[in-house]
Amino acid sequence: MEMLTVRQKERYARQLLLPEVGEKGQKKLLAAKVLLVGAGGLGSPVAYYLAAAGVGTIGIIDGDKVSLSNLQRQILHTTKDLGSFKVDSARKTLLQLNPEIKVVTYPYYATADNILQILSDYDFVIDCCDNLATRYLVNDAAVLSGKTFIHGSIMGFQGQAAVFSAPEGPCYRCIFPQSTASAAKRPIGVMGITPGVIGSIQAAEALKIILGVGSTLLGQLLIIDALELDFMKAKIEKNPQCAVCGDNPTITELRAENYQ
Repeated sequence: MEMLTVRQKERYARQLLLPEVGEKGQKKLLAAKVLLVGAGGLGSPVAYYLAAAGVGTIGIIDGDKVSLSNLQRQILHTTKDLGSFKVDSARKTLLQLNPEIKVVTYPYYATADNILQILSDYDFVIDCCDNLATRYLVNDAAVLSGKTFIHGSIMGFQGQAAVFSAPEGPCYRCIFPQSTASAAKRPIGVMGITPGVIGSIQAAEALKIILGVGSTLLGQLLIIDALELDFMKAKIEKNPQCAVCGDNPTITELRAENYQ
């Protein structure tokens, strides 16, 4: 890769001072390709921090449009974006922040028919979903593709994050092994700061993975209670009987009926 430009050296000056980054690490960030599934509460801080750090290609898949009730926590979007596809609003915001990156948008939902092809263009995937069916779908696609899956989820003042990496595992189904999940959404209460905290952690995990520095949440589930400011880590073991990453997997392809 070519040397950093004068403008890039100025933009990333503070992180270039870090021995864990430097010019070599910045070039890794600029060359990285990361897929986000969801441009809402979690996707907003994740995308913001990856774009600010100079991750070269950010893909975002989401079929939702911006509504007024989103704005309390989905900081990629503004009142002017109401009615727009979230991916379009996200792209506009991210390119205003950093016009040197590439933002690829997919204005539809992840499905068993499209996720593997989309994921093939990226280094790894970040779970910014808001429903279980999509989370299982993306987990299974990551395992079948042999790609890392950075998980995050939120509810109220609580959230959790983890890193799942195929083929060594574990995967999301090793903790929650159910084979099907309802795609139906029901409104849940959430404070806007909760996805902010969890999304920032997901972004941190992504940057460490790209740079190859530090330790990650691989094999660990981080659980946060922002109301009491409690942080807890639980070790995750790979399940030999896991339906998708176990010794004798029963999920060897994506079928739409498994994610409805």
